[in-house]
Amino acid sequence: MTAPAAQAPEALGALEALGPIGLDELLLVAPLQTRVDRKYVIARRDLANVFDELPRDTRVLELDGRREMTYRSTYLDTPDRRSYLTSGRSRRGRWKVRGRLYLDTGGSFLETKTAGPRGQTVKRRVAHPDPVECGITPAGAALITETIGADTVRDLEPVLTTAYRRTTLLLPAGSTRVTIDVDLGWTSVITGKDLERTSIAVIETKTGSTPSAVDRLLWSHGHRPVRLSKYGAGMAALHHELPHLKWHRALDRHLNVRPDLRPNPPRSPR
Repeated sequence: MTAPAAQAPEALGALEALGPIGLDELLLVAPLQTRVDRKYVIARRDLANVFDELPRDTRVLELDGRREMTYRSTYLDTPDRRSYLTSGRSRRGRWKVRGRLYLDTGGSFLETKTAGPRGQTVKRRVAHPDPVECGITPAGAALITETIGADTVRDLEPVLTTAYRRTTLLLPAGSTRVTIDVDLGWTSVITGKDLERTSIAVIETKTGSTPSAVDRLLWSHGHRPVRLSKYGAGMAALHHELPHLKWHRALDRHLNVRPDLRPNPPRSPR
């Protein structure tokens, strides 16, 4: 996977007019570990139009003068792909485990994401080294055991790595966060195959139950939320033996990944 490129100059220019916010203040004002996520996929060339219409007093996360951060995430799953299958079938017990590395700051965490009530996502994390290089530490195992279950810890293995550049916004008069991801790339840890999509941007609003001003802005431009998981989409695109499940439309329409013509593997009997 090649290193992500920089944002388009016109998009950066629109962001320069917005005020900054530091990480400590952002986490204090909008921790959003329990939230409703809405995702949108738009052409990257349209980002400047969205940025130009952001609410006044929107602020941009800034670290050491940088307003765009590079992320790398490594997702872990069981050999029978329980995380992938439960997430793709929207089952109540769906979950994800990933290692996340902030390449600009050196921060490294292990995170769990589980389904909460009313469509919410609950995220928890602990400081943790790269699980590909170091495995799961006792602290990481304790978090997974507490949020998902002890049986899962023993079976987890790294399966997929994603990389992208992210800009994070804080909307005024509330705790809504918005992230804009560009230069998305996926690599299968299992096969080494790559997928890159540099012409699109993924915008995600992280709010309470009420849609944000950015949701309404995107709706006014004809964009609607899509079912997209970076983990789910990457696994479906790079592993043809897996069913595409609820991500089939996003894979076809937005990522230009056609469904594999071979039949899906049979489901296990219930």
